[in-house]
Amino acid sequence: MKTVRFKDGGASLSVGKILCLGRNYPEHVKEMRAEAPPVPVVFLKPPTALLEQGGTIVTPPFSHVLHHEVEMVVVVGKEGKNISRETAMDYVAGYAVGLDMTLRDVQTDAKKKGLPWSVAKGFDTSAPLSDAVRRDAVPDPHMLNITLRVNGDLRQSSNTRNMIFSVPVIIAYLSSVFSLEAGDLIFTGTPEGVGPVTRGDTLTAELESVATLTVGVQ
Repeated sequence: MKTVRFKDGGASLSVGKILCLGRNYPEHVKEMRAEAPPVPVVFLKPPTALLEQGGTIVTPPFSHVLHHEVEMVVVVGKEGKNISRETAMDYVAGYAVGLDMTLRDVQTDAKKKGLPWSVAKGFDTSAPLSDAVRRDAVPDPHMLNITLRVNGDLRQSSNTRNMIFSVPVIIAYLSSVFSLEAGDLIFTGTPEGVGPVTRGDTLTAELESVATLTVGVQ
């Protein structure tokens, strides 16, 4: 069973669903030549996609274009359904930084054929995740700098205030479709600057005052 750990040494949570958002930063929408969505764009990854700090992303042999996408991750702390925006933050256990690794060639081919792209998003090691910090240690999750460096070079840099959908809006929407449970993870979308990585690269993701995550690629 995959788990998410907390920095303060408290009990870890077994991970259930990994719910991910696409198109949640305006500049990323532009770089993908897409349209801003009226409601959150949601896809899922299995828990087996998780990769711990210091691990190695393994590129499947059937793909040749692996892209990085850095994201703030919300850890769900308790069960809820049809949660209101006003009470949504009560369901947050904490925050982490993660990577939504994407097989871009596989995804592009699936989109052209009108097929699902779960393979491009959900392969093993496609969801590197840092340890989390408790909600109370983050005064405002909508005012955090978020960055991704590849071999020390800055690739992605933004602030969570730029998200199209805030954490309460995301939780309210997701809980109207899926019953949320303790240990569910919400990847809240990536800012602009996504791009390719290759075998031998080192990726360092940082969410200001929350966590740093470093993983390799093979």
